[in-house]
Amino acid sequence: MTEALVRYETPVPGVARVVLARSEKHNSLNPALIFAINEAFDRATRDDSVKVIILAADGRNFSAGHDIADTCEDYQQAMQDSSPGVSTWSGFLEPGAHGWYASEKEGYLESARRIRNCSKPTICAVQGKCIAGALIYAWVCDLIIAADNAQFSDPVVDFGVSGVEWLAHPWELGARKAKEFLFTADAWNAEEAHRLGMVNHVVPLADLEGFALTMAQKIAGKPAFALKLAKEAVNKTLDIQGQMNAIDQAFSLHHLCHQQNFRLFGYGMDTSNLPHMASAPKK
Repeated sequence: MTEALVRYETPVPGVARVVLARSEKHNSLNPALIFAINEAFDRATRDDSVKVIILAADGRNFSAGHDIADTCEDYQQAMQDSSPGVSTWSGFLEPGAHGWYASEKEGYLESARRIRNCSKPTICAVQGKCIAGALIYAWVCDLIIAADNAQFSDPVVDFGVSGVEWLAHPWELGARKAKEFLFTADAWNAEEAHRLGMVNHVVPLADLEGFALTMAQKIAGKPAFALKLAKEAVNKTLDIQGQMNAIDQAFSLHHLCHQQNFRLFGYGMDTSNLPHMASAPKK
């Protein structure tokens, strides 16, 4: 595991804590970090002494989402260099839609699906900003504990894309609020996220780590097999309701947006609205 990007901790018996440690970049997600997270979750899943996994982050912000520079410039090569093979896809360097689709399917969709389907209960502790791709990592966890300074947003419609790769918005927010969230690209605070049912608890920032750990310890005191089957039962209910099919379909629409932007701007997203990217050389 790349210790510089992710820290793996066992703070108390029965609990593993996976900590995003790229705080100097506000824990923005590039392929190396994505696969370090996957490796850490695999380690916790294989360890029978671990019954609950916490996902947390160093620094002011949980995550600023996609690392825009990596995504626009070197994402496919970075995927080729970093991926340990979390799905059955390959061809990351293929030209056109093939390489971009394969890279994002491996890096975002399938890696998120693996964490969502991890057999052990998971808790995400969120402070500060949780933007776009960062929502994926919060949403695939079973519980979300938010600090009172947390803010959630998915501004990718501003970039000419229909939503992040794991479009769980209607399931997390309800259909009408999901549309508002996407259409406006507004940031919503922790209390609003809690009111909508996306967040389980809102706590003072100083209490975030302790609250998440206390909840994890409480859950870890339950029989492991019962916990696993309770999680599977709820996830299967979402599956039967169509959640996975809907997310897969939305991923295809996400890539239709990429192809539109490739034709217009030379990138998989419209970066003309981003001042720091406007003068970047086109691929």
